[in-house]
Amino acid sequence: MEDKLATVEIKAFVPAKDFELSKRFYSDLGFIKASDGHGVAYFHYGHCSFLLQDFYDEGLASNLTMHLLVESAAAWHEKLSNLNFDYCESVRVSELVDQDWGMREFTVHDPSGVLWRIAENIS
Repeated sequence: MEDKLATVEIKAFVPAKDFELSKRFYSDLGFIKASDGHGVAYFHYGHCSFLLQDFYDEGLASNLTMHLLVESAAAWHEKLSNLNFDYCESVRVSELVDQDWGMREFTVHDPSGVLWRIAENIS
């Protein structure tokens, strides 16, 4: 019997203060822009995706956290640490740390202030 309530995907809408700048940032991170129109750009990296929107609310952006679970946080950290974000001084990459809750992670703030936690399971 077919499951009529089967799910396919869930995506967050991520706000962009400067839509073009944010699209550049996410492309530099390695996300693929699969579509772009009507103020929404669809980005994915493997099976992970989100919708970047040409909409900005400071309260939303500063309180939104995205969590990206990866196989190697160290590899991602090295990649992001070596990228040149001179075009956007608000982008910040933290140190890589092992957390008490069993994850190795670091954070990066996007050009709009959205916090990304990039982590791997280590326990």
